[in-house]
Amino acid sequence: MQVSVRENNIEQALRSLKKKLQREGIFREMKLRRHFEKPSERRKREKSEAIRRLRKVQRKRVEREGF
Repeated sequence: MQVSVRENNIEQALRSLKKKLQREGIFREMKLRRHFEKPSERRKREKSEAIRRLRKVQRKRVEREGF
């Protein structure tokens, strides 16, 4: 990953780097890897995340289409 620093504006470069890392899911991955996660816990977490994503898509569809 690469971020260019323009006109010695390091704060702006750090903000853009942080946004890119957030978008890629690096922070989330680091948080998950801090402690060992049992396979059963991982499956449970992934299933709940999938349900949450599905509900979000359905909510957006209802807002957009009206039903």
